[in-house]
Amino acid sequence: MNLSLIDPFVLAQDYPDTLSEKLRSGHATCLRFNRKGDYLASGRADGTVVIFDIETHGVARKLKGHIRQIQSLSWSRDGRYLLSSSQDWKCILWDLKDGSRVRTVRFEAPVYIAELHPFNHLLFVASLFEDQPVLVDISSPKPIKRIIPSAPYRAPPSKDEEVNRAAAAKQAAQDAKHSTCVTVFTALGNHIIAGTSKGWINIIETQTCTTIHSTKLCSGVIILLRLASNGRDLLVNSSDRVIRTILMPDLSQLGIDLEQSNIKLQVEHKFQDVVNRLSWNHVGFSSTGEFVTASTFMNPDIYVWERSHGSLVKILEGPREELGVVEWHPTRPFVVACGLESGCIYTWTIVTPQKWSALAPDFGEVEENVEYMEREDEFDIHPAEEIHQRRLDQEDEEPDVLTIEKQKNDPDDEEIESFRMPVLLDLTDSESEEDIVAVGPGTMRRRSPGAGRDRLANGDGDKDGRNGTARGAKSRRR
Repeated sequence: MNLSLIDPFVLAQDYPDTLSEKLRSGHATCLRFNRKGDYLASGRADGTVVIFDIETHGVARKLKGHIRQIQSLSWSRDGRYLLSSSQDWKCILWDLKDGSRVRTVRFEAPVYIAELHPFNHLLFVASLFEDQPVLVDISSPKPIKRIIPSAPYRAPPSKDEEVNRAAAAKQAAQDAKHSTCVTVFTALGNHIIAGTSKGWINIIETQTCTTIHSTKLCSGVIILLRLASNGRDLLVNSSDRVIRTILMPDLSQLGIDLEQSNIKLQVEHKFQDVVNRLSWNHVGFSSTGEFVTASTFMNPDIYVWERSHGSLVKILEGPREELGVVEWHPTRPFVVACGLESGCIYTWTIVTPQKWSALAPDFGEVEENVEYMEREDEFDIHPAEEIHQRRLDQEDEEPDVLTIEKQKNDPDDEEIESFRMPVLLDLTDSESEEDIVAVGPGTMRRRSPGAGRDRLANGDGDKDGRNGTARGAKSRRR
C-alpha cells in the first residue's frame, strides 16, 4: 500500500539525491549488503560485525570473534553465511541462523580482502599483505590452502624463436616483484580476477590455480575490483586517480567459442576529476549497473556517474567528514557510506512525497474548499450490540506473524533457497549499545532522547557534584 502512495514520476529516478538518515553501532569501517538487500553487514574497528535490518534500521545481530579492525565482508548467495576478514590475520565464516562460527582460518599475514565463492560458501579467496593470495577450501575440518600466482601470464616461446636467456631472467625477476592486492570471483566462480601492485589484471582458473590471461591496465596499484550484478562489467579503482569500467568476455565459453589467446579486457569508460585531481577511496556499481559511485579522499562528497554517456550526473553532499566504504543497495536507489572519523553509517535515498489520492479510487485532492453532499446512509448509527459483536469477532482471529510470503517480483527467489534471520529476543543484542541503559539488576530499557538534556536543565548534575564534594570533605574531616 505504501508503494501506491508514491508519485510514479519519483519512482522513475534511478539514483538517490538526499542524505536521509544515520545508523550507529560502534565505529564502522566496512559495509556490505546481502544479495536481496534486506540486511546490511557492518564491520567495526573493534572487530565486531553488526548486521542491520534495512526496513527497521535496527540491529539484527552482533557477531564477536575478531580482536582487531574488520577489513572486508562477503555474503553467501542465500544470505545465511557471512565471511569476515580482519587485521588479526584471521577469517571467520559465520552461520547467521544461530550466530555460530562455522570455520576460523588463520593466515601468516594480515588479510587485505576475502570473498566467498558465488555458489559454494565453503570456498573463498583471500589476498594477503606482502604474501601470495590463497584459495581456501574449508569443507574439511582442516582448511586446505592453495597458493594463487601473482606474476602475469607470459606466452610460452615458440620453438623457432631464439630466446635470450638474459632477457628472460630479467623478465622473471620483474614478475617476481608483483604482489596481489585484491581478488574477486567471476559470476560463475570458475575464474578469479586478481589485481596486482604493478597495475596488472590476472585471470586465474579456480580449479587449477593457473593464470590464463594478463593485461597491463595502469601504472599504479589496483586498489579495488567490483563486479556488476550481471557479471559482465568490472569496476577498477587504482592509485592513479582513475576509475575504469571494463567489459569482461564470457569466460564460460572458454574452450568452446572463445580461445585463450582471444581474451581481451576492453576499457569502456575512465572516470576522473580532471580539475581537482581527486583520489577515490571506494567505488561501487548501482543495482542495475547503469551508474558508478565513488567516495573521495579528503572530501565529504560522493560522486555518481552515468555509464551510458560517461558523464557526472550527481554529487551527493555528505556530512562534514571524509567517507570511506560506499555501497549501493542491490535493488533500490539507496546508498550507504561510513565516515572515517566518526564511524557512523550515512544513508542517501529519494525523499518521496506521498500521494494520498491513491488511498481510494474516489478520493480527490482539492486546493480550495468545496461543498460536500453526504450520502443518505453515510452517518447512520448502528446498534451498540452489533458493533460490540464485530469487535469480538475480530479479536477471535489469530494473526499469522511467522509465515513469510514469497515475493513474485524477485527472479532470483526460484534459484536461491530463502533464508530469514531469526528474531532476537534479547534487547541488548538487537539494539545499539548507545541506546540501551541499565535501570536495575537484569533490567534494561531504551535510553530516552531527552534524558540527558532534562537532567542538565534541572541542575541535577551540578547538585550531585556539589553534594558529592561536600560528602567527600566531611569524610576527610572525620
